[in-house]
Amino acid sequence: QLKDVNAMSGIGLTTPLTLIALGFMLLVGIGTTASISIRLGEKRHDEAEQLLANGFTLALAAGFLLTLAGQLFLRPVLRLAGASPATLPYAVDYMQIILWGAVPNTIGFAMNHTIRGAGNPRRSASTQILGAGLNIVLDPILIFGLDMGVRGAALATVISQIVSAAWVLSYFTGSGSNLKLRPRLMRLKARAVGQILSIGLSPFAMQVAASLVSVFANRALRANGGDVAIGAMTVINSVTILFFMPILGINQGLQPILGYNYGAGSFNRVREAWRFGVLLASAIVAVGFAVVQLFPQAIIRIFIDDAGLVAVGTRGLRIFLAMLPLLGFQVISTVYFQSVGKPRVAIVASLLRQVIILLPLYLFLPGWLGLTGVWLASPIADFSSFAITAFLILREMRQLKKLSAGLPATAGHPPAAHSAGGPASGR
Repeated sequence: QLKDVNAMSGIGLTTPLTLIALGFMLLVGIGTTASISIRLGEKRHDEAEQLLANGFTLALAAGFLLTLAGQLFLRPVLRLAGASPATLPYAVDYMQIILWGAVPNTIGFAMNHTIRGAGNPRRSASTQILGAGLNIVLDPILIFGLDMGVRGAALATVISQIVSAAWVLSYFTGSGSNLKLRPRLMRLKARAVGQILSIGLSPFAMQVAASLVSVFANRALRANGGDVAIGAMTVINSVTILFFMPILGINQGLQPILGYNYGAGSFNRVREAWRFGVLLASAIVAVGFAVVQLFPQAIIRIFIDDAGLVAVGTRGLRIFLAMLPLLGFQVISTVYFQSVGKPRVAIVASLLRQVIILLPLYLFLPGWLGLTGVWLASPIADFSSFAITAFLILREMRQLKKLSAGLPATAGHPPAAHSAGGPASGR
């Protein structure tokens, strides 16, 4: 729990940069995982190993790029994101250290995705538990025990990322994996890189768009509520992540199942897996919605016990997450398109909320409704994108049902398995 509102706001101002970094991790991680899952489903093991090695090379390059660009442009970007003289020092202290961990973080995050694609979700989960557990242990030691403040929080994160990356790499270089990380395959191949980037482009675009939206949101928050409002949004985003993490876990377990069965032509199993994922994710966010609406003040005080921020954040939390029950369906459906190698549809679904709907709302609603307009933008965007994504995914499920029954698919929906030979067949 932080005591200083400016420190909380300073960490929140780093959100645009962390979203960009996450975008690169997802670009490589999801792109590699989905491609590997499809190739394994098609029994093309050598191509899967080529994808794994090229994914590692891309992750390494992305990490170096993030470190260099971040250190060069850190202060201008933070000022653009809405930093004030009071909050800028905290944001710089935190982000400078985080950026030095970009290489191990990108490698660990992206390659941990591929562990699931290789068929070992338990090992993947152990990586997340290891990193999160170490971070939890180190945070109080460095923040309070050594009195390092936000720099301690950043250092704890980087140490955890280094350990997680080492754990992930030990899997692909040891005897436990059916896929091996082979140095001779690390030289980039145009076909493998194209497959990875085409699938990973959707989550990357979503994170870049989210970064842009975060800049406009922070500026609107500062204009209508000052640094306290930015601090409140930092807490709200943290709460959102807490509820999003279980859904991310479902995605990570679901993605290789969807990709493998789609590649193998088992379309009934694809439909069943998607349906199960939606039901499970929706149940989780429904519980989260109830907790947020019933106990908003208690939730905010977990992060900071400042009366002004608690008052602003309580109202903001309830409004901002008003459409939380729809999040499970939206996220699982978007990941479906990524998993089965349909990046264009996934990009449309991803950018729909962030750019087409949410960004204009942040630009115009605060001018009419002040700070309430900032809070309202998110639920309006959530409902609108849910409706459109529902149309896209239900149409897709109807096509899979036809393919399972041996009926011809509508134009634009060819089954992936046909390219590998053999008719599509359901369970």
